[in-house]
Amino acid sequence: MDIQKSIQKKLDHYPRIPLAEYPTPLEHLPRLSAEIGREIYIKRDDGIGPGLGGNKTRKLEYLLAEAQRRGARRVVTFGGLQSNHARITAAAACRLGFEPHLFYFEPRPAQMRGNLFLNQLFGARMHFIPFGGGGSMSLELSNRLANWVALLWVGRHYFIPVGGHSWLGCLGYVRAALEIDRQAHDLGIENAQLVVAAGTGGTLAGLVAGLGLVDSPLRLLGIDVGKLWKGFPDSLARLATKICSQLGDPRNFKSDDVPLLEEIYSAPKYGVPSQECLKAIQVMAKLEDILLDPVYTGKAFAGLLDLVENSRLGTDEPIIFLHTGGLPALFAFESWMYLDG
Repeated sequence: MDIQKSIQKKLDHYPRIPLAEYPTPLEHLPRLSAEIGREIYIKRDDGIGPGLGGNKTRKLEYLLAEAQRRGARRVVTFGGLQSNHARITAAAACRLGFEPHLFYFEPRPAQMRGNLFLNQLFGARMHFIPFGGGGSMSLELSNRLANWVALLWVGRHYFIPVGGHSWLGCLGYVRAALEIDRQAHDLGIENAQLVVAAGTGGTLAGLVAGLGLVDSPLRLLGIDVGKLWKGFPDSLARLATKICSQLGDPRNFKSDDVPLLEEIYSAPKYGVPSQECLKAIQVMAKLEDILLDPVYTGKAFAGLLDLVENSRLGTDEPIIFLHTGGLPALFAFESWMYLDG
């Protein structure tokens, strides 16, 4: 564990505002394991942090500390209509005394449901600017354009990239990688597959860097839930490279080093659940009393079930599913959930 302590010390060099209690649980799912014939565990990052929580809390601990250090009054970010990142940013910003501004490059919905409703309760300023362009831009270009629009709209601010997609924010998932690796070791979980939803990919990039830095035996897989970005694996490889550089362990990741399944399970499109996604949500709820969401974790878990069923996720080694949160989005899709008893 000496290498863990070394990386932890480097992480502690960067200012951080704790927004949750750690470690989050790593739980065995006995009924689901029996159902699919594989030992499956779940990492519970769904409940951490403010505003009903979720994985973006880990990133915001670093990003909002930086905003505080810079003396910012306003914080700005953007995302899809049911963005968990935007909702947690709004909640955490309110707790810390920032003025949150959330940009959505889509038409204003007739009703504020799910995460949007919670944003209203937190007093966030929401700006709806129909723009489109899905899948035609890189993450980096999208962030630059959103920052420029925000500068015109609200003036001086601290900009948080979509999904917290920056080397600083992703330190939160380097920290999480150390946590998961340690928990798996302590529980005797060997050579497990670690599966996570990939929307903006910062969580995946942080885990790629963190697990690599501690030479973890865990095998990582990100499941793309949106087909959102041009050159997505390249962006994630650059991000993982930057993270390691900032932690004093230079590595050069290529797109092939990013364990990402693109497009296969992202249909129909980002923010629209497939029938397989809705069924997967019901399976997890009925067997384990755990709620997934229709935008991120439901699609990733549906992919996991399909991969297991078709023998494309290893053989008999255990699986860890990283639950990144998203509960509020369920209430924006009630009419989609045709429950069959």
